[in-house]
Amino acid sequence: MREKGKRPFRKKEDGDRESPRSGDKRPAGRNTKPLGGKGKKRPAEAEEKKPPRLNQYIARAGVCSRREADELIASGKVKVNGRVVREMGMRVHRDDKVEYEGNVLRGETLRYVLLNKPKGFIVNVKDEKGRKTVMDLVKNACAERLYPVGRLERDTTGLLLFTNDGDLARQLTNPATKVKQIYHVYLDKPMLEADIETLMGGIELAGDKVKPDVVNYVQEVEDGTQLGAQFHSGRNTFVRGMFEHFGYKVEKLDRALYANLTKKDIPRGKWRFLKDKEIALLKVMVGKTKKKA
Repeated sequence: MREKGKRPFRKKEDGDRESPRSGDKRPAGRNTKPLGGKGKKRPAEAEEKKPPRLNQYIARAGVCSRREADELIASGKVKVNGRVVREMGMRVHRDDKVEYEGNVLRGETLRYVLLNKPKGFIVNVKDEKGRKTVMDLVKNACAERLYPVGRLERDTTGLLLFTNDGDLARQLTNPATKVKQIYHVYLDKPMLEADIETLMGGIELAGDKVKPDVVNYVQEVEDGTQLGAQFHSGRNTFVRGMFEHFGYKVEKLDRALYANLTKKDIPRGKWRFLKDKEIALLKVMVGKTKKKA
């Protein structure tokens, strides 16, 4: 049942603008580009490109030229994963840690892309069965190779974050971070208030005790078939399972909010780069979690 004093979940269409908050100036991030993935295309083989060589990685990090990087490597001033490396042709993989003079180097620009995922796309880098993946939608976003943060089922729509920032991705998908998520749930029939009350008390699914933070009827839909459900953790499949547990069929599931991110100005199937302020807020959020741990 709706909690007293809580505003009902308000339905928002894809790409709807939100009312600006007083004093909230949102400067566009330097990575901002037009929606829709339009822009410079990568070569067709970009998804399969080999990891960069160590000298190239150092040069991309802005330390020096490739030729000068060869000299640094030969002189034993570069470490990879804690050990001195003198192989100039060594390839640096995504999870490798490269250090020069005690500083960890970034071999590429960190990118953060937010997609409003449409139905029918697998959340995977590749699919063995040749089905469409979300990578098809963001492949032209940037030259860097992106990875989806977390998962959504094939027919679940809504917000999905991509990045090549492995540290942030791991922290966001760590249950201890308790990332706030809001789903718009469409049911085949009205949900009884008694069932909502039971759900709010927690139920057992697949051997785990699960419960939403808040469940409210959508304000503009009076028949009780649409709800807003807020969670701080849990798999996408659990969201469906919570309602199916009571005999309701989830006809549509849409993630309307992820952490501090919304679908504002992102039509279905389109993407945009995160603004600098949004990236900073994400890092502050996961940073607070790390301190508590």
